[in-house]
Amino acid sequence: MYDVIIIGGGPAGASAAVYTARGKLSTLVLDKSPNAGALALTHKIANYPGVSEELTGAQLLDRIRDQARSFGAEFKHTTITAVDLEGETKYVFTADGMYEARAVIIATGSKGRNRMLPGEERLLGKGVSTCATCDGAFYAGKEVAVIGDSEESVDEVLALSRIVSKIHFIVPRPELQGIKTLPELPHTEVRFRTRPLEIVGEDRVQGLRVKSSSGEEQVVDADGVFVFLSGSKPGTDFLEGQVPLDADGYMILDELMQTAVPGVFGAGEVRRTPVKQAVIAAADGAIAAMAADKYIHRREHAIPQYK
Repeated sequence: MYDVIIIGGGPAGASAAVYTARGKLSTLVLDKSPNAGALALTHKIANYPGVSEELTGAQLLDRIRDQARSFGAEFKHTTITAVDLEGETKYVFTADGMYEARAVIIATGSKGRNRMLPGEERLLGKGVSTCATCDGAFYAGKEVAVIGDSEESVDEVLALSRIVSKIHFIVPRPELQGIKTLPELPHTEVRFRTRPLEIVGEDRVQGLRVKSSSGEEQVVDADGVFVFLSGSKPGTDFLEGQVPLDADGYMILDELMQTAVPGVFGAGEVRRTPVKQAVIAAADGAIAAMAADKYIHRREHAIPQYK
């Protein structure tokens, strides 16, 4: 019986483990793909507070995980098959057996679209990105392509337009979803009804092959490709029927990352958040951890760990 089981070992889950383990709660982190999350695949980190040297997302995650281990947290690589979260004791079923805990923190992040573009997965973190705020600065003065069909993609184009020299905005649909009037987009060529076919490059992105509505194919020059196509969903399929989820599968949480089920918490991209950043996910994990500590010790208020 653990005090806390954390499902997911990305920035939210690993940060939660730092706080729970340091708070003397026995902690087990279960992660299906420790090296496959969005942060783990990021080629370079330059905006995480307190980290001034150049390092990869995987290296940053290793630091957080090692810190959690130093306080006593355990990490196990396994696949979750089912959970039973309703009772006072929470049961997590995995490919390696069953684990029990008094509280559970869900930090499984988001899963990508069912179908990725050829070259997208291979070049993720090597010129392919899903976050302009995170990676836009690496393309200062360069030419990039943005693939999107939503309001989010327009926001990302606006962010990139202040940094790059030119943007090829590739919109597969005849119009953008949720956008009535397209704002002025500096340094941007918008291409509606244009289907992305392949991200081109060996070790780095070198371009994007597209097909227009007329059937013409061409390779658009690009040093980076930012993908914001609809379809990214939170990794909460295994929770259906266990905790309240909204229509898109996001966990419904309060300000302390608590669900309506006592002892069950969420953190990171399993909740709706206007900004997807590692530091935001880490903060969510810290809040969820302190809320779990409050729940386990039946405290009236969460106690922050300052020392």
